[in-house]
Amino acid sequence: MTIILKNKVTLLFDDFAFKCSIGKNGLSRSKIEGDKKTPIGTYTLGNLLYRNDRNPKPLTKLKCIPIKKDMGWCDDIKSKKYNREIYFPFKYSAEKLYISKKIYDIFINIKYNYSPVIKKKGSAIFLHLCSKRYETTKGCVAIQKKDFFKILPLINEKTKILIK
Repeated sequence: MTIILKNKVTLLFDDFAFKCSIGKNGLSRSKIEGDKKTPIGTYTLGNLLYRNDRNPKPLTKLKCIPIKKDMGWCDDIKSKKYNREIYFPFKYSAEKLYISKKIYDIFINIKYNYSPVIKKKGSAIFLHLCSKRYETTKGCVAIQKKDFFKILPLINEKTKILIK
């Protein structure tokens, strides 16, 4: 099955249609690091990461990884770990995953620019939780927590996301 971004505000999966938010600057066929655009294309999904101090282990067929305080995601094009999970301390720029905002309480890595990784093409593209006001993202796709938990049991390692 495929998760489909139907338009800038609607995510479809199975029989579900959810309101969502995407990158502040819309969609792009030629994403670059820091452009705040969501990349167009079809992508596989990676692991599910979650805050186990805020959520029970999610019911899903994906590999679940509890987020630890020292975890991050490298967004620095100078690093060999660009667009990969890292651990702090880390000498390059990286986004922290253990944050007070609840958007990363649970998320799935969208394998954009993943194999192979191309420097400057963008990093840390996730399906994560959105704010109550559906604020735009830095390039990710975001849905409400209640909606995330509805689709999680249906997602597996063969599930893809189509962003069009």
